[in-house]
Amino acid sequence: MAENSATALIGSDPIKPGWSNANLVKRLASIFIKDVRDIDLFTCMVKLSILLPGLGAAVWFLPQYRLWLGLAHIVLFLFYLGPYTLMLHNVSHRPLFHYGLRFLNFWPQAILGFFFGMTPYTYFSHHLGMHHPENNLITDLSTTIKYRRDSFLAFLHYYFMFAVFGIFTLSWYFIKKKRWPFLRKAILGELSWYAVVGGLFYLNAEATLFVFIIPWILTRFLLMAGNWTQHAFVDTTDPANPYLNSISFIDSPYNKRCFNDGYHIGHHVNMNRHWLDMPIDFLDNLSTYRDTKSIVFRKLDYFIIWLLLMAKQYKILSKFFVDLSEKKMSREEIIALLKSRMLPAKG
Repeated sequence: MAENSATALIGSDPIKPGWSNANLVKRLASIFIKDVRDIDLFTCMVKLSILLPGLGAAVWFLPQYRLWLGLAHIVLFLFYLGPYTLMLHNVSHRPLFHYGLRFLNFWPQAILGFFFGMTPYTYFSHHLGMHHPENNLITDLSTTIKYRRDSFLAFLHYYFMFAVFGIFTLSWYFIKKKRWPFLRKAILGELSWYAVVGGLFYLNAEATLFVFIIPWILTRFLLMAGNWTQHAFVDTTDPANPYLNSISFIDSPYNKRCFNDGYHIGHHVNMNRHWLDMPIDFLDNLSTYRDTKSIVFRKLDYFIIWLLLMAKQYKILSKFFVDLSEKKMSREEIIALLKSRMLPAKG
């Protein structure tokens, strides 16, 4: 594939910070953060630390406008949930602040997360302490390979098991693996959320419902829909291969808003790769993506793909499939490939 056409694949996916020309902002951010390339993560965190708690305070202290402010808070939360979650994802893998300011790393995990339906450090513990080591294999508590992944009923079972038993199975996993720091973070994070939100609910049930409880319910559903989609197209003959157990999507507006999260295959190949390096890594390894018949889409995002899977709209999905093969596939061949990656693992 020619260099120009290969580069065109990634479109507008970011390969440098959006604030790269803002020297004053860069100098100010460099006082706090370890890697100046993470300035977009830092500015995202600062912005959301003003918007969500600010509107949440208005919901709490302006009871005469509470219904409309509460609905506005939910809309704002949903609009920024993607950027927050992927900012959190990146700073979980690569701590944001300088070593001398490392205590500030608790802020996006344990404080700001309250306004986005995240219990403190449970996402961190689940993702780094369990999901990446187990790599969506059968020992992964959030594995998708035992399900038919275009079945809504299967997804509901998947979500129910997580929502009801997730913290218990995660805790037992850490006990078996003797991963005590992750166990402490998960249990204390979960219990602290229930304690704080329970106390706030006692003081003001209506405001607490809008600001904390509804976001918590929505976040847990959307996180599991996202993980389901990230690992929906699995070749169960080689499920440990990240090129065959994950998907990627490129040239997507979502990647600009959510720090190249669409490059999920590359993330599982190297979970500590910087988010700005993901598109170039994809281009550097096009031959591997081609040889393994990795599933790559263009323009979409995880929730759109999830909806299309639940509706079994393979014709639409095939239109956004990135065919990297030298001998181009027909539409029917693409659909057959996509459907073949839906089958649950035997046994």
